[in-house]
Amino acid sequence: MMDSLAYDDVLLRLGAAVFVGALIGIDREIRHKPAGVRTMALVALGSAVFVLAGLEGSTQDSTSRIIQGIVAGVGFLGAGTIMRPHTEESVHGLTTAASIWLAAALGVACGLAFWTLVIVGCGLGVVVLVLEPIDRWLKARAS
Repeated sequence: MMDSLAYDDVLLRLGAAVFVGALIGIDREIRHKPAGVRTMALVALGSAVFVLAGLEGSTQDSTSRIIQGIVAGVGFLGAGTIMRPHTEESVHGLTTAASIWLAAALGVACGLAFWTLVIVGCGLGVVVLVLEPIDRWLKARAS
């Protein structure tokens, strides 16, 4: 299947992965979180590369296994960003971990050229991330 992809198509898919990953990472960077623009862009790019590499002479089943591996592997990467301080009852890093997971999913969608999914997924992800002030306000009211 990869033989049928022209260089410009591969460049478009990989470039889109870097772009949407960076968009997710901008919010994390602005908030001084451990995984920012470069991390998210690389996670999305890596996911797209894995998918494109798996498309070469592959079957639906092998592409599915590659995607399953990405989901599991990125889960471990995200888990590394989650911290629970010994002195607090709270957990930190869950949004960053979820952002890494989203960047990987968007990278997979770019690799598969599911452009509607890429645009809507990235757009909704950015909307959710910019809602942090509302989330803080709600938590403060609940306390």
